[in-house]
Amino acid sequence: MKIAFLFAGQGAQSVGMGKDMYDNIPSVKAIYDQFEEIKSLCFEDKDGVINQTAYAQKAMLLTGYAIASALKEKGIKPEYTCGLSLGEYTALAFGNTWSLTDAIEIITNRGRIMQEALPLGTTTMAAVIGADREVILSCLAEVKSGVAEIANYNCPGQIVITGDNAGIKEATELLAGKCRRVIPLNVSGAFHCSLLKEASKELREVLDRYHPLKSDYTMVYNVSGHEEDRPLNDILQEQICHSVYFEDSIRYLVSQGVDTFVEIGPGKTLSGFVKKTVTTPVKIINVSDYASYTDCLTQLL
Repeated sequence: MKIAFLFAGQGAQSVGMGKDMYDNIPSVKAIYDQFEEIKSLCFEDKDGVINQTAYAQKAMLLTGYAIASALKEKGIKPEYTCGLSLGEYTALAFGNTWSLTDAIEIITNRGRIMQEALPLGTTTMAAVIGADREVILSCLAEVKSGVAEIANYNCPGQIVITGDNAGIKEATELLAGKCRRVIPLNVSGAFHCSLLKEASKELREVLDRYHPLKSDYTMVYNVSGHEEDRPLNDILQEQICHSVYFEDSIRYLVSQGVDTFVEIGPGKTLSGFVKKTVTTPVKIINVSDYASYTDCLTQLL
């Protein structure tokens, strides 16, 4: 059995995430108790801000780290790790690339930078369903009115486009008849595109304050869909304004012999992407709460 941990990205967050793990596992409680503000955000969100980028990212990182650490404590360890966008930071933190405190500081700054980077209401994202990447890229190349790029290659038949309002509107019109549908996404800005170039420079200034170590696990990165030997800060600076090759990452992991995928964090989005991408038999497990955690232990121990 060869295991990959997949760490969920922004959008999967929900109030109460991690609470029953906290109540039942002392080591998880000890992790959350180090960060009282984030713990309150995850469990109660009294101010109603958990869906804002500046808050969601640190809440997701802490929750994913705590869940993965609980599995590790029981002897379930991955050979590979991968995350969707901010989930990549959770994977790196779990691999001891940074201390947890440093990872929280970095992701807090990343969330703030991304939230402040684009004027509210001027940019957007949309999911394109039922079209090949070549068809979408061809349509995007014809856009003249603004910025329209691919943000996420999620899985076959689901690709997310990103850009300013005019660019995405034109892209949607060009894609009419060439895909099943285009679904506007309720997001605060156009992530993973060239509009975040300046934000990437600000993020790099943050990243360079820290000295990352090599992860304890083999990382598969968003920017390429495979392993990288470049400096980590170069990769993460690029990631914020670059397409996320998640489908390619899953295909690479299968090519390396991974036969067990464990999604770490709320929801089952990444598990769904794996099911739509992989054609050979693999085990797919989601661990988002105490019940699914105990089920994972039953399946893998």
